[in-house]
Amino acid sequence: MKIIYNDGHTGECPAEMVNEVLRHSAAHIMAQAVSRLYPNARFAYGPATEKGFYYDIDFDDIKLTDEDLPAIEKEMRKIVKENLPFKVYSLPREEAIKLMQDRNEVYKVEHIGDLDENAVITFYQQGEYIDMCVGPHLTYTSALKAFRLTTISGAYWKNNSNNKMLTRLNGVAFATQEELAQYEERMKEAKARDHRRIGKEMSLFMTDDLVGKGLPMFLPKGYTVWQQLEDYIKEKERKLGYQHVMTPCVGTVGLYETSGHWAHYKKNMFPVMELEDERFVLRPMNCPHHMMIYSNQLHSYRDLPIRIGEIAHDFRFEPSGALKGIERGRHFCQNDAHLFVTPEQIRDEVKGVVDLIFDVYKDFSITNYRCVLSLRDPEDKIKYHQDDEMWDKAESALREVLTELGVNFTEEIGEAAFYGPKLDVNVLPAVGAEYTLSTCQLDFCLPAKFNLKYVDKDGTEKTPVVLHRAILGSLDRFMAYLIEETKGAFPLWLAPVQVKVIPVSDKTLDYAKMINQKLESEGIRSELDDRNEKVGYKIRSARQVDKVPYMIIVGEKEATENNISVRFRATDETEVFETDEFIEKLHNDIKNRVR
Repeated sequence: MKIIYNDGHTGECPAEMVNEVLRHSAAHIMAQAVSRLYPNARFAYGPATEKGFYYDIDFDDIKLTDEDLPAIEKEMRKIVKENLPFKVYSLPREEAIKLMQDRNEVYKVEHIGDLDENAVITFYQQGEYIDMCVGPHLTYTSALKAFRLTTISGAYWKNNSNNKMLTRLNGVAFATQEELAQYEERMKEAKARDHRRIGKEMSLFMTDDLVGKGLPMFLPKGYTVWQQLEDYIKEKERKLGYQHVMTPCVGTVGLYETSGHWAHYKKNMFPVMELEDERFVLRPMNCPHHMMIYSNQLHSYRDLPIRIGEIAHDFRFEPSGALKGIERGRHFCQNDAHLFVTPEQIRDEVKGVVDLIFDVYKDFSITNYRCVLSLRDPEDKIKYHQDDEMWDKAESALREVLTELGVNFTEEIGEAAFYGPKLDVNVLPAVGAEYTLSTCQLDFCLPAKFNLKYVDKDGTEKTPVVLHRAILGSLDRFMAYLIEETKGAFPLWLAPVQVKVIPVSDKTLDYAKMINQKLESEGIRSELDDRNEKVGYKIRSARQVDKVPYMIIVGEKEATENNISVRFRATDETEVFETDEFIEKLHNDIKNRVR
């Protein structure tokens, strides 16, 4: 594949650059198609990404939707068929500015102003479309063989919420139609697993813009799953000596100024509420509250470690384009805890956290994950608390502990919390990119900021070390992960409806009601389907839509012989049980969390 560089020479595209060149060229072709269909559109950034391409565009008052994408894609195919050559040239700064001004490209003009005064400004042109770019690009538009526009989202100019919200058109491009077909098959699978679709079909949760974007509401069935997860993790934590607390969803600005979050995290918080001479914010995290709980009384070294846990409601003002169901919202509930320890206890307490993470992963059969030691970027003087000695001490301590424990990890610069390094456990879901579920953060910073103390064995006051940890991450995200991994077919102990009782006809309705009542009295989450529908329809609905693990089919034979026919979700096979025998099986499987 031939490409053209910004100095004008052409050559074969290096293998490692093929995807980038294809995607970047596709972004330019998409922009040309947009400019033909929407002559007043103004263009901001249009880069290739790891998995595709996008262009941020100002359409003024025109609101595009995904329904507009086919027309743009059709125009792109027309441009490809025109076989337009990509031409490259450079201009002096002032001429470059004038060219962009003449074309009403206000964002490009501003971008030129951000460049070094001596920067060489190059342009690529195909047909009537001209774009400021460093390239390289394809030599002809016809070299773009396979592409697809995917979604429309929003993005602030320069990623700054103080700037205008632009429209982001997203797409993918590949070297061959076969690769595009493989991608579309993966997307089909992703759609089948999308927790937002499944959550709606199974009546697990809902959203409504009248309540607010990114503020999901859990419906009875979804909240049942949520409560089971809460009970599960709290039980494990209690056995390990955690003490659970409940703290407010708001705090004063002063609280976050003390912790340092105000300086480092303010842009992610909801706006300040001023009432009776006090300034409050919805809390984005729980550590300041837990620091205050620790400081409520004097502690001896004999009291440590102190493990404070909470299923805490938190609020972060995520950009609307980043919101994704219950996986990423503006309200979520963290499975949070803070461990107050002496320096000598760091190793054992980190080990306890790591063991708990992997114990939970075993229970949920989570095997596709990797561990990351997230470190600060020493060159970033804004994001991180400035204390080189503290950072060196904390990073070395966490690295040594993880190494001693035999944890396989990679190191990533710039991913630490502002106050300390952390272990992140990133899962790779069935579809989509990896993300962090569990974390353990080592903190020498906040305990000092809150002047936390304990009396050591020699009678002197010492500052404790704090471990911030989340095992399930947020219950919301963990639930989204489970929905997509299982396609909503939760294991029995988690399933919102564990058994569906289905009478064959009105003649067996009374027997079906008796079976359902007995199951409910035994603590089984059972539902009676007495709708005036065919039995086959009810079974398919229970198995394929509601994803119920067991369906009890009640016919005249079962009523006469005083037993039940049980259809298994996993195998779609049927087996006859005595009612008490089946209830005993359910209790055992729930107790042992059989999948």
